[in-house]
Amino acid sequence: MAQINPYIHFNGNAEEAFTFYKSVFGGEFAMIVRFKDMPSDPERPIDQSEADKIMHIALPIGKHDILMASDTPLAMGKHSETETRSKISISAESKEEAYQLFNGLSQNGKIEIPMDESPWGSYFGMFRDQYGIEWMVDFDPKYKGQA
Repeated sequence: MAQINPYIHFNGNAEEAFTFYKSVFGGEFAMIVRFKDMPSDPERPIDQSEADKIMHIALPIGKHDILMASDTPLAMGKHSETETRSKISISAESKEEAYQLFNGLSQNGKIEIPMDESPWGSYFGMFRDQYGIEWMVDFDPKYKGQA
C-alpha cells in the first residue's frame, strides 16, 4: 500500500526546526543532505551563504512514517510563515502520548484548539508551532491499537 509522508519547506531554519522535532519525537535523522553536498552545476551555482543549509532532511516517526523537509534557496523566494498551509495530523497511540506530543510541539507556538475531548469522541488539539508549521494531534480510544 502507498505511504504518505509530509514534506515541508523552511526559509533557512530547517535544521533548527528538525532538531526541535527530534527532541519531541525522539529517534535519529535518517538523512541530512546540505546544498554543498550536491554536485555543482555551473549554470546554477550554490550561493556560499546557503551552502550549509538543508537540501533534504528526514526524521522517521513511529513505525512507518517519515517527516521530511528542506530549506528553500533564496533564489526561489520566501515562504509566507503566516499563511494557512496544510496541517500535519498526528494520530497518537494513547491519551498520554497525545498530550506529550501536543505540549512538546506547541512550545513557543500558538495554540488554536487546546488539547481536550472533542465533540466526535477523541482527544484533539490544534496549533501552529514556533516555526509556523500547523499541527493537529488526535487520540481516538475507539481506534486504539488499529494503526
